[in-house]
Amino acid sequence: MKLRLVPQLTQKLIMTPQLQQAIKLLQLSRLELQQSLTQHLLENPLLDEMQSDAEEGETLVTEERVEAPSTLEETDQPGPAVETREEQGSPEEFSASGWEEYFGRDRRSGESEYASAQDEFPSYEQTVAKATSLEEHLLWQLSLSGLGDREKEIGRLIIGNLDDDGYLRIPLAEVVTGTVFTEPDVESVLKDIQTFDPTGVGARDLPECLLLQLGHLGRNPFGSLGSPPGALKGSVVGSIVSHHLKDLEKKQYAKIAKALNITVEEVFQATKIIGELEPKPGRPFTNTQNYVIVPDVFVVKNEGEWVVLLNDDGLPRMRISPYYKQLISSGQGGTPETKAYMDEKLRAAQWVIRSIEQRNRTIVKVVSSIVKFQEQFFDHGVQYLKPLVLKQVAEDIGMHESTISRVTANKYMYCPQGMLELKFFFNAGLQRADEPSGMHSSVSVRDMIKTMVAEEDTKRPLKDEEIAARLHSKQGVCIARRTVAKYRAELNIPSASQRKRFF
Repeated sequence: MKLRLVPQLTQKLIMTPQLQQAIKLLQLSRLELQQSLTQHLLENPLLDEMQSDAEEGETLVTEERVEAPSTLEETDQPGPAVETREEQGSPEEFSASGWEEYFGRDRRSGESEYASAQDEFPSYEQTVAKATSLEEHLLWQLSLSGLGDREKEIGRLIIGNLDDDGYLRIPLAEVVTGTVFTEPDVESVLKDIQTFDPTGVGARDLPECLLLQLGHLGRNPFGSLGSPPGALKGSVVGSIVSHHLKDLEKKQYAKIAKALNITVEEVFQATKIIGELEPKPGRPFTNTQNYVIVPDVFVVKNEGEWVVLLNDDGLPRMRISPYYKQLISSGQGGTPETKAYMDEKLRAAQWVIRSIEQRNRTIVKVVSSIVKFQEQFFDHGVQYLKPLVLKQVAEDIGMHESTISRVTANKYMYCPQGMLELKFFFNAGLQRADEPSGMHSSVSVRDMIKTMVAEEDTKRPLKDEEIAARLHSKQGVCIARRTVAKYRAELNIPSASQRKRFF
């Protein structure tokens, strides 16, 4: 048996760079797509951003105004060029008076003609209000304190290690690592920082934070003033904070009363005081800036039918540059290397434009299929949301599930129900008790649980078993207790014992 070459015809799916680019563009979010298109415009000279109709009109008018004077000079002033220069004045005369006249036209209304060029509006960065951070607030107090330079240097070291909530989460041994300071030095300065505003800052755990606030208030267990801070740990409030926070979180008031040898009513009074304290001193300085989500599509009702509209506002509209297109078609591309480079960039530009158009068509097809499946949701609300999986949409529009997954990732829809992520419409189903073939959406079941908890009696909150029984009897949902507990945890709803109120 000898080796020989045998030709064989096979088919393989090869991921070309162009196909990889198209797939990548398909799964990009709107912001990422905008950044990617801007990068393509910078890297590919054959790509050109199309102007809007208004901008193109202004450009044409400006070009006509620029060309008009030259035409008049050529037709109405047939004299020699020397006479024209004499009539317009010498360059020295223009520089002496013309520039001053030119810049004099660019004055703001209400200003003097000889206003200084420095009287300009401030930049945008100078007019934007910047919120003070917790670190800046503490450093300002440190600079005004009577501490020495060594203590201030230790204070800056401590402040730099505080987290956003105002806690010192790392041990003092780690704070002094790599410095010439000792732990007693840091401990001494830390006590000074714990007297700064906000009260409780610099604490190493929650009990210490609450005790610092109680010491600042100077309150006894029942809220009257005058109790010395040193006596707080021996008080009811101080004892609860120091040793029974876990029991307080679980609302085991009887257990706390028995451990401290007091009545449950006294525990209630102490709980009211603890409830007025701030567990996160740095909360007022936390940056709560809201980020605007721009929808990829709009779903609106037009003449009784739901219509999907693509939102391309803010995205650059690209085309092949007319200048390079004419240069390539005329055959004036220069050297063979230059022509090869321009041909490569032309193919890349055409592929990007086609990929964007294909992306837009795919998004509209997928969202239209979602609207078809969830039409009752758009008409009546979340209670009518149906169970839906990627496979159903893929079979409906004749695409692969992976394509549907890429399209729905990081995409948002604006509809009468609000701003929703496309992934919101894909959820599991729970069987109906009254109709075995029917299904309830898990999202609508979560909404039912949320409504039940909001309407319950706070003195006797519903347990998971009771919620499951009510869903089965009133809503016709076949659901287990552990599923109710799972959905309740996803909704950040505490257990029945933690929701119970005694006063």
